[in-house]
Amino acid sequence: MRHMEKNSNFFKRSYHRVKDFFAHVPLFFKYLTIMTSLILVSYIVLSTALFLFISNDWLKGKKDTLVGNASENAEYCQRIIEEYSSEEQRKIVKRIICNYIAITSNATDSDMFVCNVEGKIVFCKEMSMYSEDTSEDVCLLHKGFTVPQDVMEQVEEGNYYGDGTVEGLFSDRTFLAGAPIIANGKVIGAVFAADHARNSFKNYAGNILEMYLSSAFFALALTFVVVYIYTAKLTNPLRQMSNATKAYAKGDFSKRVNVRGSDELAELCQSFNRMATRLSMLENSRRSFVANVSHELKTPMTTIGGFIDGMLDGTIPPERHGECLQIVSDESKRLSRLVTSMLNLSKIEAGELKLKYRDFDISSVIINCMLTFEQIIEQKNITVEGLENIGAVYIHADRDMIHQVIYNLVDNAVKFTDENGVITISVGENDNGAVSVSIQNTGEGISSEEIGRIFERFYKLDKSRSYDTKSAGLGLFLAKTIVEMHGGEIYAESVQGSYTRFTFVLGKTAD
Repeated sequence: MRHMEKNSNFFKRSYHRVKDFFAHVPLFFKYLTIMTSLILVSYIVLSTALFLFISNDWLKGKKDTLVGNASENAEYCQRIIEEYSSEEQRKIVKRIICNYIAITSNATDSDMFVCNVEGKIVFCKEMSMYSEDTSEDVCLLHKGFTVPQDVMEQVEEGNYYGDGTVEGLFSDRTFLAGAPIIANGKVIGAVFAADHARNSFKNYAGNILEMYLSSAFFALALTFVVVYIYTAKLTNPLRQMSNATKAYAKGDFSKRVNVRGSDELAELCQSFNRMATRLSMLENSRRSFVANVSHELKTPMTTIGGFIDGMLDGTIPPERHGECLQIVSDESKRLSRLVTSMLNLSKIEAGELKLKYRDFDISSVIINCMLTFEQIIEQKNITVEGLENIGAVYIHADRDMIHQVIYNLVDNAVKFTDENGVITISVGENDNGAVSVSIQNTGEGISSEEIGRIFERFYKLDKSRSYDTKSAGLGLFLAKTIVEMHGGEIYAESVQGSYTRFTFVLGKTAD
């Protein structure tokens, strides 16, 4: 029992050692080792199966050959004995049979001999070397041979085949086949064909093994080269990804993976590169956002602080306090909007923003938002069209969130409309009962390169535009996120030098 426990512990320790070793081996060598081992095991299994098949086939062929030779020689001996049956012709029979056996033995590389019914050797191939007048009836090689009686009994009943020492008749493993000699309807002896298994099979198997090992060596060498190249091709992109992710962790998003082919690994590399590009863009946007937000927070706070300090220390005369307080109020609202946008963004990303659905008139929300921008609209002499055609349209949604969407779109339209420009508002229902809201403004428009990115988080249009200096790059992203949270969609259309139109579509109207 203790011995079994020791063996079990030994195997467990060995298993964990191998497991720990492979855990620290690079993937390239791990995959190469596993594939090479599987191929070697496959070759070993194939070699074993081939060896067994060859052995069985060789044994069957050897049996058929020996039995056939013994039968043919028995028939020949029968004809000779019946033809030369007189006592005077006994030497002729001996010479003919011995010569024939010698020829057959040499041709088949076997030992053939003839014995009588008692199992004594009477003819063999060595006797063909004696002269006709020799008195030797048995050669020196077979002088001590006596075929066992049970073997002779089996021969008398038909052909015999044995594999072994044949009850001590031979010193080592020998294949022995025998066939009866029948003369005048009576068994008078038997012809045996013997072949020593060791030398015979050794030569045969040696030739087969030599050919197999030669071909297997070249096949294994070629397979190893192919597996090595394929493993390198498979693991190289993974190694590049590993190095790239280490660079990304340090803030360097310039690394990319080389893409070759069009298989699943190539698709993974392409997706990885796209992810890296998006991460790089996101990081740039984040840095820009932090800079913009820092500026946006600092500017109104500085303005507010400056005007208040000026009023407190008397630098600003009392007659200008009303004007300054209006500026302070505007900057406070601007700061509040920025903080609200950032809070909403944080809630959305954290999944904490819960929509509060209710029925309301979306047209009234649009009108209220437009009134909020009445002062700047008058300053830029902007013409607002379409409000007179808007009727009451009720929807089932979160009023505050939809108000945020409309406010951001209107703010964006007012901001980018040229002086004396036009803003067009339209609200409609399609055949499915969904409500669409469009806000269009004239102006410079958005380029085709930028229009696909305007809904990205932190993205701002061309920073060279002076009238975009107060944007933090969150308005359109928040609008898109809120609309999609309601199960709707939002998109933009623009023709440079002509117009820009934002449209969002919400679900069915309320009953």
